[in-house]
Amino acid sequence: MRDALAGLCIGIILLLNSGFVVMRRQDSSSALGSIFRTRCAARCLSLHSTRIALSPRHFQCLEPCKDSWELKDGPCRDLCEQAFPKRHGECVTSCEFLRSVMVVKQGDCPAPERASGFAAACVEGCEEDGECSAQKKCCPNGCGHTCQSPKNLYRGAPMKPRKELVFEELESGVLEVHWSSKFNVSAEPVLNVLQRRWNYGIHPSEDGATEWQVVARTSEERVWLTDIRPGRWYQFRVAAVNVHGTRGYTTPSRHFRSSKDPAPPPAPSELHVSDMTFGADFSVSVRLSWSMSADLDIPVNHYKLSWSCSDHTVPSKVKRRQTTNGDSTYAELDDLRENRSYTVELQAVSYWGQVPLKSSKAIFQFTTSQRQSDLEPTESPVFIKPQSDLLDVGTPFYQDGQLQVRVYWKKKDPTVNRYRVQWSPEFCSHNGSRTQEKLITQENFASLPGLQFSCKYQVIIQPVGSKGKAQAESTTFYTPSCATIQSKSPKPIPCSTVSAVVPPKVLVKAENLTAAFSIYMGNVTGLFSWVVVMPQPPQQVTGYQVTWAEVITESRRNNLPNSLISQSQILPPEHNILVVSGLQLASLYRLEVQVITAAGQGPATSRTFQTPAHSKPVLHYKPRIKKHHLRSVIERH
Repeated sequence: MRDALAGLCIGIILLLNSGFVVMRRQDSSSALGSIFRTRCAARCLSLHSTRIALSPRHFQCLEPCKDSWELKDGPCRDLCEQAFPKRHGECVTSCEFLRSVMVVKQGDCPAPERASGFAAACVEGCEEDGECSAQKKCCPNGCGHTCQSPKNLYRGAPMKPRKELVFEELESGVLEVHWSSKFNVSAEPVLNVLQRRWNYGIHPSEDGATEWQVVARTSEERVWLTDIRPGRWYQFRVAAVNVHGTRGYTTPSRHFRSSKDPAPPPAPSELHVSDMTFGADFSVSVRLSWSMSADLDIPVNHYKLSWSCSDHTVPSKVKRRQTTNGDSTYAELDDLRENRSYTVELQAVSYWGQVPLKSSKAIFQFTTSQRQSDLEPTESPVFIKPQSDLLDVGTPFYQDGQLQVRVYWKKKDPTVNRYRVQWSPEFCSHNGSRTQEKLITQENFASLPGLQFSCKYQVIIQPVGSKGKAQAESTTFYTPSCATIQSKSPKPIPCSTVSAVVPPKVLVKAENLTAAFSIYMGNVTGLFSWVVVMPQPPQQVTGYQVTWAEVITESRRNNLPNSLISQSQILPPEHNILVVSGLQLASLYRLEVQVITAAGQGPATSRTFQTPAHSKPVLHYKPRIKKHHLRSVIERH
């Protein structure tokens, strides 16, 4: 009967854990909590054992057994009423059972008169089982309570599975782990909890292995794991659990390692200047910081760092190099010169045996000017990481006499049916309004009207009426200049009056606009760069207004896709490189750059470029950076 029941309840157990498992790192307390929740699920299935065959559906009593169910301070009735407003009796009983097994350990307390030694002392040595070590329980001894070894520890609990676990690595990279169970007299449902640990290296090591991690709870005797990483030695163990408890885990299995070779580490991310110190002799010391993914096939052995002065007024092209330990996330660059531009390349290196595995290079540019003494972390000018994976912002468009944009987001909580959307400009190239706007919507998208031109906006999405503490999500986006919108519109567009104020005369401008193109599988990527011509006295640069647009010829007007073909954005002052992907072959593009200063915008500088006409990679308009530097930038982009 047990085998038949296990087969029938597979669909229900998949509500707790999918048969294809992605590992979640858990500490020992969470691993123990998984045993408790598995007992909870086994109890629920035993209550419905006669109904599973007729209606293999979701049962209310399974809800508290899920990992996502949080036992907050408060009665179970309140928690269950939130999840099941009409009928919640099963949920309440299941929730109370889960709380009881978290407090009361398996087994029974021995008779008080059988206590001896310290266990018989007339003291209040404990108040609950959790205060006692290992399997001991807090039991009465006639004149107090002490920690004592229980009797009937495994009464009703299923036998341990056989310790031999079998591994089969599929062509897809999925690992199948299966085992066999010993015969159990109990007709109650038995569920299996699978744990694993692993270590890096050429050889297996239990001393250097991670803590045991729960990866699956299932009624089957096999699990498919999709997250097996090459270069790691894995061990597994499994425990059989029913409503009464468990006899513990099997002894650790033999070590398993994937037959696939490990992948090189990814390029370091979030490379930025975190500190800058200026000396009396015009020397500068800079601290560079970065991040590296924690989920690697093999750990980083060291980082290779190189930097050189990229200022076009300096003839020296000497590149300096440095090696940093793989555990580091920063490096110090000394003996730099003030008011210079530098280009940095950072590469992570791992070793598989004697073979080095190198990441692609992260490339970053910065300037050593005094105005950067109060630095905030700045992302790479080429690779901009979004602030939120749950938010997406469309391309701004002009409609109904105003600039608008659409914002989309994912619904994380099904109980939330309203969202508060707030947006306001963080920075504009003109002295525009900083008023915060907001709206309430029941959809998972919203149109933001009345935007200003040439601004950087922040938008915040906050769930309304959530039963828990819902976290707000935010992101930023840039609006194009009015000239950009006018160039694409057949009708005249009135620009905002705030830009009509005559600013002080600004003489700073961009010159030597250059471009390079790379083609991969028919996709054209362009790298545009420029230099800044500074007048005397110098003016403080606060950013760049950069606009690119396709120059439409008559032959292409009737074949345009339904998408915008231009874009405008504001770049920070140290970013004088713009990478644009998705360009067309054999097409003309116009690049316009305006330098933004504290006193306003300088004169616009523009140039027209033509992309290659064939798929063979071609370098046009030789840029002011090294060719291998460009190739690394394009490949990573």
